[in-house]
Amino acid sequence: MTEHRPLPRASRRRTTALGATALAVAAAVGVPALTASPDPATAAAAPAAAPADLASRFTLAVLPDTQFYSRYSASQFLPRYGDDPFHVQTQWLAEHADDLHVPFVTHVGDVVDQVGQAGEWQAADRAMSVLDDAGLPYSVTTGNHDVRNSADTVFDTSYDLAAEPYLQTFPASRAAGQPTVESGTDRTGLSQFHVFEAEGQRFLSLALPWRASDETLAWADQVIADHPTLPTILTSHEVINIATDGLTAVDTAYGERLWKQLIAPNDQVFLTLNGHFHGSTWKERANDAGHAVTQVLIDHQMDYEGGDGYLGLMEFDLTNGTLAMQTASPWVTWKPTETLTSYDQPLLDGANQRYSVPVDFHARFAGFAPDFRAGTADEPPLIERARQMLLDGFTGAPPVSTELPGGRADHTDVDGTLAWWRPGEQEPGTLAPGATVADVVGDADLTRMTHAESGSPTAQDGDVTVVDDAHPLSSDGAGLCFANADKAAKRFSALTSPGDTAVDRATFPDGYTIETFLEVDPSWTDGANSWSKAIVRSGNRSQIGVPQTRWDWTASPAALGISNLKEFQWTEVTADPSKGDRTAWSGEIIPGRWLHVALVNDVDTRTTTMYVDGAPVLRNATDTGGQTVQDGMPWLFGSDWVDDAATNGWNGCIGETRVVDHPIGAESWLTARADLDALTVDEPGTEVAPTAVTGTGVAGATVTLTGAVTGSTEVDEDGTWSVAVDPADTSDRAAVAVDPADTSDRAAVASTVVRATATAPAEAVQSIGTRSGAAVAFAVAVPDAPTPAPTEPADPEPTEPVPTEPSDPESPAPGDDGAVVPQPGTGAPTPGAVLPGADGPGADSGPGRDGELAFTGAHGLGVLGVTALLLLAAGAAVLVRRRLVALPRIPRTDR
Repeated sequence: MTEHRPLPRASRRRTTALGATALAVAAAVGVPALTASPDPATAAAAPAAAPADLASRFTLAVLPDTQFYSRYSASQFLPRYGDDPFHVQTQWLAEHADDLHVPFVTHVGDVVDQVGQAGEWQAADRAMSVLDDAGLPYSVTTGNHDVRNSADTVFDTSYDLAAEPYLQTFPASRAAGQPTVESGTDRTGLSQFHVFEAEGQRFLSLALPWRASDETLAWADQVIADHPTLPTILTSHEVINIATDGLTAVDTAYGERLWKQLIAPNDQVFLTLNGHFHGSTWKERANDAGHAVTQVLIDHQMDYEGGDGYLGLMEFDLTNGTLAMQTASPWVTWKPTETLTSYDQPLLDGANQRYSVPVDFHARFAGFAPDFRAGTADEPPLIERARQMLLDGFTGAPPVSTELPGGRADHTDVDGTLAWWRPGEQEPGTLAPGATVADVVGDADLTRMTHAESGSPTAQDGDVTVVDDAHPLSSDGAGLCFANADKAAKRFSALTSPGDTAVDRATFPDGYTIETFLEVDPSWTDGANSWSKAIVRSGNRSQIGVPQTRWDWTASPAALGISNLKEFQWTEVTADPSKGDRTAWSGEIIPGRWLHVALVNDVDTRTTTMYVDGAPVLRNATDTGGQTVQDGMPWLFGSDWVDDAATNGWNGCIGETRVVDHPIGAESWLTARADLDALTVDEPGTEVAPTAVTGTGVAGATVTLTGAVTGSTEVDEDGTWSVAVDPADTSDRAAVAVDPADTSDRAAVASTVVRATATAPAEAVQSIGTRSGAAVAFAVAVPDAPTPAPTEPADPEPTEPVPTEPSDPESPAPGDDGAVVPQPGTGAPTPGAVLPGADGPGADSGPGRDGELAFTGAHGLGVLGVTALLLLAAGAAVLVRRRLVALPRIPRTDR
């Protein structure tokens, strides 16, 4: 077998960018959808300001929740990158404080994720110390993750202050020592104030802790009273929330407490900042004096890599009366280029990520600071300057470019696949109880439970459907959808594997890769669908050696589902059940969008990594390997399994799902395409015209032959293909004197004798639907131009002889194409004689061999010869006239 080199011709592959990629994709892990990401260099923003666009401006920097940067600094960020986003953020602010005219930085809380982990506080201290060393003043406050008891009913004044890790890292002395005009703290040290100066004016910054007591609010009120002319900015971890649409600002109960007791009564408070709730939004609200208070929420912890280093740059334009926000990431531009993904965008310009609020500062502050004035108009637009700084020299990852599947066969095949469930094998519509979804590689078909088997008293037949909708990179093109799930109403449905197949028994001693496509339905709510599961290895942890735990001791050994915060969660019991479970978490998932999820367990590194649309999540499982499962228990699709019963159904869709018994890379995932260039053609040979052309390719693909041989076929499941070739076809293609459309001529071909063999070029192309690979060239043997068998000449039509000059016997008759055509009076060969150049019987002897003309009977001309010539000329004239009427007909040979 010979693998031929592809021809140097343009590929006909169709590629598509995501986006937009991706794919699909505001983000899983809180990232933009998997679609093509714009090149940040071309997306840079507005051109540089004209020299005349100068105003009195400064920038307030806002650090949103940094909890995951602190938590994963030592375990993931430093090993992977050599630094963490928190530290890079503060370094960038310190380096560019003068360029951006930054007088102050405020942190909105959730400095760490796990209050009792000293390493997290060390990472936070390392980052904030950069600002200390640079002399850039800041405030910091506690979030719910920064205190030992974050219950809503436990206030700051009731804490055991000596035991609070926050105060050990950020004591009152650190706050009071900030290089501001004035600084101080309350008696707990958890609340602080600072007076900073910008553009010749002074501002008061108040930072309040998680769940400030009445005592603390009274302290804050007094601080404002002590500075009666200062515009005041209030930072607290919680003030406003964001609606489920991801855009609209909404009030919270605690925020209302702050509003009524502190914000609304104090006209000096014109701006509030908070984090805590995942997303970005803002609103304006009128205080008791009827003046607007701008309230801003910024929190990116659920984005890619725990926030991807995004911070807020708030530009105060005192001359033109605007307050503008730009969300930017110095971390993205700091990271090594080779580590960047399509999710790494240095600037976010979406709704509530870049915006401007009109604020007439002089008018707004007139009631308490009538002398407030803008400073010297000598600063260009600072946000534009920051954008240019971040984009200067930045080269992002190339846009995600992935080929869409050309058809259902356009996928990779992986050795070690234990099960592969493809909903597209079913007809669209309701999947009734008892119906199945096929395992296309094994015997683990999924069967929908009856309502009695599932235990749901409210499930309906129509709650499970097969739909022609899928992730754009899924070649199956179908989804298995579960509707109307509601844990309170006990409404759910489930499909189950047999329980005794190879995939049911698998414990994955060599690791595994589990892939699926998931969509969370837009109707998802916390109350009805939190902690529901899509795919479960059913069983009971308490019966397989897992030590008793507070949570999930009677849950299944392994499950993929969604949390109350709309995070994908993968939980598993490792090969050593005494270690308990291990978990991996995505960022916040946006409902209504298909996402590819890959779970890759590597026993060598003892990790299980979750990838969402190709990007690894930040919070992955460590110290894990293999799984412990309960004998005889099946896989479930569509519901959880707790306390030995199905429960809490999935509200959304599940696409094709594959289980492989070892870790594999992205090049082999379900999102990868079949290698259509992997086409071979067995050498047909150049001696004998073939009856078939064979080779190997991708199972299910179509191989098409063109050139000297034609035809097409589908590649068999074993990867082989064969196209039958009619030898007569190759003769037709080589013989210019034969019309293949004429059946009488084809009959003549069948009676011809092959003179010699030759070779002709052909090509093979492999395709699946709309996608094709490169052409493979090969040579094929074809017969040389055949000549019809000799026959008696046709009688010419009667005509009067026309005297002519004898023609050159070496030249063809007028209108002839060089073929030997018997003429009246030329001594036509007898039946069975061999024409000049023929390879049939008798070709080895007799006249005409080696180029000599055959005997014609024209030797020794006399009167009879002259007469014969006259008759010959007359016959030639008739034939010329007939050929002109009916070209390219060959003289009849029926007589």
